[in-house]
Amino acid sequence: MIALTERAVSKVKEIIEAQAPPPAGLRISVVGGGCSGFSYSMSFENSPNMLDKTYPSDGFKVFVDQASLLYLEGIEVDFVDSLEGSGFKFNNPQVKSTCGCGSSFSV
Repeated sequence: MIALTERAVSKVKEIIEAQAPPPAGLRISVVGGGCSGFSYSMSFENSPNMLDKTYPSDGFKVFVDQASLLYLEGIEVDFVDSLEGSGFKFNNPQVKSTCGCGSSFSV
């Protein structure tokens, strides 16, 4: 299961409502790259792909492809706003290590 905190849901809804036409959902995926091997990716889409797992999330859907699902099971997505900057933060119980900048991870 993939969970989004209230702050993350609020920010995603804000972004969706600002687009015309509004997308149907948010894609969360894992892509190869970064100094630790994998990075997270988020994008808005109008429909899921054929083999995607779809999670309902308070007025929008979250789409996850099957390959990414292996690395995202149990993840919590939060939105943080601090002096260092703002953005989505991924709390993944499967991560074994992250790079120095925190933008990539290994499992």
